[in-house]
Amino acid sequence: MIKRLNKIYHEFPSKFWIVVLVAFIDRIGGTLLFPFFSLYITQKFHVGMTQAGIILGVLSAFGLVGSMVGGALTDKFGRRRLILFGLVFSAMSTLSLGLANTLAVLYPLIVVIGLLSNIAGPAHDAMIADILPDKQRAEGFGILRVAGNLAWIIGPTIGGVVAAKSFFMLFVIDFVLSCIVAVLFYKLIPETKPVEPAEKGHESVWQTVAGYRHVLRDFAFMAFLAASILMLAVYQQMYNTLPVYLRDTHGFSPSAYGFFLTTSAITVVLFQFWVTRQIKHRPPFLMMALGTVFYAIGFSMIGFISAYVLFLLASVVITIGEMIMMPTSQALAANFAPVEMRGRYMAVFGLSWAVPAMIGPGAGGFILDNFNPNLLWYGGGVLCVISALSFLALQFTLGKQKRFVANVKEELPAEAAV
Repeated sequence: MIKRLNKIYHEFPSKFWIVVLVAFIDRIGGTLLFPFFSLYITQKFHVGMTQAGIILGVLSAFGLVGSMVGGALTDKFGRRRLILFGLVFSAMSTLSLGLANTLAVLYPLIVVIGLLSNIAGPAHDAMIADILPDKQRAEGFGILRVAGNLAWIIGPTIGGVVAAKSFFMLFVIDFVLSCIVAVLFYKLIPETKPVEPAEKGHESVWQTVAGYRHVLRDFAFMAFLAASILMLAVYQQMYNTLPVYLRDTHGFSPSAYGFFLTTSAITVVLFQFWVTRQIKHRPPFLMMALGTVFYAIGFSMIGFISAYVLFLLASVVITIGEMIMMPTSQALAANFAPVEMRGRYMAVFGLSWAVPAMIGPGAGGFILDNFNPNLLWYGGGVLCVISALSFLALQFTLGKQKRFVANVKEELPAEAAV
């Protein structure tokens, strides 16, 4: 085991491992707070899940705007500056959220935070794409997921205990960790933006922003984005409506929900390396379809079960799909993008998360508050099936293009095979 991990370590550049370490620390702070945010809103402000979903949707809507601006700025000014700004602003905004006492204060605060806190998102993805060659990207994103899920083991477990005593302390801890990460990033990580050839000249800021027209006209990429939005609209429910559903429908505590997430994280830590290595030589769109089928099964299960151990089983099924899809989707998005437009492509790819985050909590909360709550999970299964069929269609139309088969195992030359 140690020998295998040592081999994996030496396959990747040291700069990549520094990014992984910094991301791990930052993710611990996020996982302490984020899974319990909907519980915090409904409890502190005495509102239902519908209004809590609207608040989360507003955050995501303005986050989308911030991310699109950030994508253009990433291609124009580089990755490092944007990431440092995002870390510092994240620290300040998290603390301000914990200090808000009324909805009148919370709504404008959510707007500002949404605009600025997501501005560095495309820079993170572009930096990984800069550091790693095509053949290592899926595996590199898989390693990042392992680090992130190690944080999920730590964060929700501690967060559930802390939230039972003081929600505000979650905001304070996240603030401190974001400050630590900003210092580490400043000290350890240089700029990774590729140097543009002198003959290409320099784009103005307006030309850089106008470059989004090229991304939006890439119909193959937009079809991939649409299929991703469908399945992520279902996946988002795990972090927004599911904790409220478990509390109100089945009487489970926040700590029980925290362990649900921890089960998922442990599964990723134990099996993500193995899963990524098994799928990296296989057709990526086909792997996206396979992972979405696991989502369809896992999320549909939630509507039929009541025993806590079965919810943990559903978590494992969903996580299998997640281990297949998440690194594959990030690598696919990077491979769609020309080098000089990585920031903008990754920003538009962020729509696959932003759109579900914008409409998912409100739609899910409306179903929970007004209908049979199990309908949410039945409908989610149907959406995942539609998404899986869409990825299959993409495999048939795009799967043979070289940029999407870059990781196929190379055959030995004829003379070497003799």
